[in-house]
Amino acid sequence: MAQGVLVPRNFKLLDELEKGEKGLGDGTISWGLADDADNTLTRWQCTIIGPSKTNFEGRIYNLTVECGEHYPKERPKVRFNTKVRMNCVSDNGEVNSKQLDELKNWQTHSSIKNVLSGIRRAMTLKENKNFQQPNDGTFP
Repeated sequence: MAQGVLVPRNFKLLDELEKGEKGLGDGTISWGLADDADNTLTRWQCTIIGPSKTNFEGRIYNLTVECGEHYPKERPKVRFNTKVRMNCVSDNGEVNSKQLDELKNWQTHSSIKNVLSGIRRAMTLKENKNFQQPNDGTFP
């Protein structure tokens, strides 16, 4: 999508849904609607597979992304449904938009894929990759 052109919310989200359904990327992140009947395209269920050579390796993290009515002008809200320890994630699973570059620097051409890739990349950062992770199956 071109920068400078504001694509209507539903068109942008339908494009993101199509890309998520096609499974574009390397298979370490995925995204799609939490409820196929959600005509507002608001709640998304997402998955990140932890990167190798980190304490996240071999783990699958589930997240919820909420795209409000002003998306993409306003960044989405992102929350882990799986307990995780990272410097940009609160105890209740919310991703802090001021600590994750992809949310902090949100622009209308940004996407759910960008955010998920950014979170996965943050897992490899020195300050995050050695955090002791909670037991599998624990939730915020």
